[in-house]
Amino acid sequence: MARVKKGLNAHKRHKKILKQAKGFYGARSKQFKAANPAVMRALRSAYIGRKLKKRQYRQMWIARINAAARMNGMSYSRLMDGLKKSGVEVNRKMLSEMAIYDAQGFTKLCDTAKAALN
Repeated sequence: MARVKKGLNAHKRHKKILKQAKGFYGARSKQFKAANPAVMRALRSAYIGRKLKKRQYRQMWIARINAAARMNGMSYSRLMDGLKKSGVEVNRKMLSEMAIYDAQGFTKLCDTAKAALN
């Protein structure tokens, strides 16, 4: 059986990692030994960041809705409870957009929520 040398595969793998490390500081972008852990950490952070982004957007939407709801004399939790009881199904992203760009429509939603709570 023929002998298999790993040089070609190792070279491909090293090139792949170094390509991903492009733009890293110092040896992390030039030497495989330094680049490999840096790339692995970057990939791990990117994966976590994709989850955090969703969490942060939801936080921002809730803060915006709460601010607009308080301008209409309600708290965020009372608004959401009222909307749920009145059967209005609008997600938080759209509610925050309405709070910013359509204040009159948001006020109507607040009135609907108040009516459902009383």
